Amino acid sequence: MTDPTVTLAHGNGGRAMQDLITGVLVNQFQPQGPTVLEDQARLPLAELLTLGDRLAFTTDSFVVDPIFFPGSDIGALAVNGTVNDLAVSGAIPCYLTCALILEEGLPMDTLRRVVESMARAAQQAGVTIVTGDTKVVPRGGADKLFINTAGIGVMRSGVTPAATQLQPGDVVLVNGPIGNHGAAILVARGELALETDLQSDCQPLHGLVEAIVAVCPEVRAMRDATRGGLATVLNEFADSAQVGIRLLEEQLPVEAAVEGLCELLGLDPLYLANEGKVVVVVPPDRAAAVLAAMRSHPLGTHSQIIGEVTQGSGVYLKTGFGTERIIDRLVDDQLPRIC
Repeated sequence: MTDPTVTLAHGNGGRAMQDLITGVLVNQFQPQGPTVLEDQARLPLAELLTLGDRLAFTTDSFVVDPIFFPGSDIGALAVNGTVNDLAVSGAIPCYLTCALILEEGLPMDTLRRVVESMARAAQQAGVTIVTGDTKVVPRGGADKLFINTAGIGVMRSGVTPAATQLQPGDVVLVNGPIGNHGAAILVARGELALETDLQSDCQPLHGLVEAIVAVCPEVRAMRDATRGGLATVLNEFADSAQVGIRLLEEQLPVEAAVEGLCELLGLDPLYLANEGKVVVVVPPDRAAAVLAAMRSHPLGTHSQIIGEVTQGSGVYLKTGFGTERIIDRLVDDQLPRIC
């Protein structure tokens, strides 16, 4: 594969496309040996059945700008985002697909860098990218590249988290500082001439979820707080279960750099995107065990209990002054194209 950039020929189904698939994609996603290129992946059902009794299936698309940002990039984001959607459902992630929409003129080295990042992230998460698709659009028809992924996982027996299960008295936890991804993307765009060490929290959550369900298989609900941040997830929980949720301001983990950036720009970290944060709701008698399990995992050392489920409706923040502030849904995006 010697072409310096992606051309329309790489999407026409001919030799150039074959060279792109075999020379750039297959070598990274399936490095173990020659692969028969079919239009589908054929998965061993018997092997999947040893893990659980139901399938979890999800899909997501990634259009982040810029495609490389502090702490991660669009490739790792696509893998981790899909793995996390499976993990928070209580599933063991197994297989991913990868569909690429490439803009004519995209440097081939950029594509290689993204694909290599996807391969590393998949290996870290213990999943295999088994099939995919590639399309090339004319220059200006896309912004560098877009990625669509789908994921298949196996549901653990006896573990079925769902937002409808929340009950008054339940405890809400999160596995660390919120808003880092959204803040890192904002700084990476270079529009504000700011200097900071902020990095995205992009990471796979499957191992942390495994630690949670090992001590609390009856976990009420789990959700990764991506677009719309923590506030959006909690509003979705409250609406689904027809309950209220009260957050404690002094318990919310927010890094000083994120807090300072939000104060400077008039943003709220509760609405900033995350790519490695799981919101967990558990029965009150299991909260201490779950918190300890989360803190024992590398991705949960800064876990906190941040609130509780209440009677009523809506999400409220109890401030340090003893007052309560309504935490409503976003009307518009604080930041566009953050995932």
